[in-house]
Amino acid sequence: MSEELKLNILSKLDSDGTIEDTSATFKGVSEEAVLGALKSLESQEVIKYKTLTTEIWTLEAEGKDQLESGSYEVRIFNAVPAGSDGITISELEAKFGKVAKLGQGKCLANKWLKKDGDKLVRTVESVTDKVQADLATVNSTSTHPSKDTLKDLKRRKLIKVTKLLSYSVSKGANFSTTLKKQATDLTMEMLQSGSWKTEEFKKFNFDSLGINPSGGHLHPLLKVREEFRQVFFETGFEEMDTSNFVESSFWNFDALFVPQQHAARDLQDTFFLKDPKLVKSLPDFWERVKNVHENGGYGSIGYRYPWSEEESKRLVLRTHTTAISSQMLHKLAQHPYRPAKYFSIDRVYRNEAVDATHLAEFHQVEGVIADKNMSLGSLIAFLDMFFKKMGMSNLRFKPTYNPYTEPSMEIFSYHEGLGKWLEIGNSGMFRPEMLRSLGLEDGVKVAGFGLSLERPTMFKYDISNIRELLGHKVDLGMIATTPACRLDKKMGQEALQKA
Repeated sequence: MSEELKLNILSKLDSDGTIEDTSATFKGVSEEAVLGALKSLESQEVIKYKTLTTEIWTLEAEGKDQLESGSYEVRIFNAVPAGSDGITISELEAKFGKVAKLGQGKCLANKWLKKDGDKLVRTVESVTDKVQADLATVNSTSTHPSKDTLKDLKRRKLIKVTKLLSYSVSKGANFSTTLKKQATDLTMEMLQSGSWKTEEFKKFNFDSLGINPSGGHLHPLLKVREEFRQVFFETGFEEMDTSNFVESSFWNFDALFVPQQHAARDLQDTFFLKDPKLVKSLPDFWERVKNVHENGGYGSIGYRYPWSEEESKRLVLRTHTTAISSQMLHKLAQHPYRPAKYFSIDRVYRNEAVDATHLAEFHQVEGVIADKNMSLGSLIAFLDMFFKKMGMSNLRFKPTYNPYTEPSMEIFSYHEGLGKWLEIGNSGMFRPEMLRSLGLEDGVKVAGFGLSLERPTMFKYDISNIRELLGHKVDLGMIATTPACRLDKKMGQEALQKA
């Protein structure tokens, strides 16, 4: 069809010299097909063409009604009896419905009627229905001599316009009635034979738009993660290196004063490695950790059980990023005292059943503050300031139990959209049995807090099933269309109002 259409265009130009309007010459051929043929011929300078735009005006449903039954204003005028008695506005509305209000406004603007109390009375004896006449002109000619009339009818949503494209065509510099195929690529055969010297190549169209490249998109978790990072940096925190997903049980549990019989260390809760099964050696202060577990110290009686070095060497997929925090605190203890703030945001692993709200891997946001003047009150004041930066100003704290913090608190925030209190994190003061074993001097206290990254992300982006956020069920289209995250702005479920 394309080659045949090109030959027809060339034949018409050869016989008539020009084509005034392709829509009249090539009836039944789509505008897209004609344009494609013209562009191809123009690239060889065989023809030249110009774009013609024709406006076709047609009546909307309301316009058809007023063409048939008269304009709203004339209908209302005719319904008002001559003389001073007129008709009440309520009678008109009962008879004509919404047409009464629309027509009445036009009649008053045209000064055909006037108000007399709650009545309308005529100010002229008769009127001409210009709107109906204009609609008749548009309906028969698809246009109107007056642009102002077209504009007014369109504003009243009585007519609409459709723009039709066609083309005028004339001969080009290389006009011919035959088609010559141009080469599009310089091939190895052309170079070897030398035929490239006489070959006619198709010109490049540098003005044409190429295909938009499919760029990458940030996952919603990464968008929320970056917002958290900025909040931490604004409050003076230093980011910890969390590149080791595998840790020894020593750093993941023992150094945190978690007993070796604790339920968190069962196979049902932790992923243990099979090969390699054990770490080669423990840190040089492991005996201090062993002693505080078995015999206590620093005001504690310990757990009073036989601590196992082999159990401490078992390799696990880290169950929390606190394993990194304990290593950073040990490094801090090797230097002269200084206050410190550390944070981390990375993946952790739990041997849990997967459902709509739980995964075997998720992201933990954690922060620790080490200072000689640190107290529970200081931690509460900091958390209040920290969560305000994320748009959460109404906090509550509930006592809880953690093996390595005492006192410990769960953090709750009131969610206005859902109308209830939601747990958003955990916090507490690290126990001296942990801190002194790591080598921190007396008087140095450390507060810690943590929360998941997935939960606030699900609320921000209105995701109800965590498996739609992370894992093989993720919708790539969702990743491409999610907006940037602002922790201090309401999004998703947060934007909902209480019923």
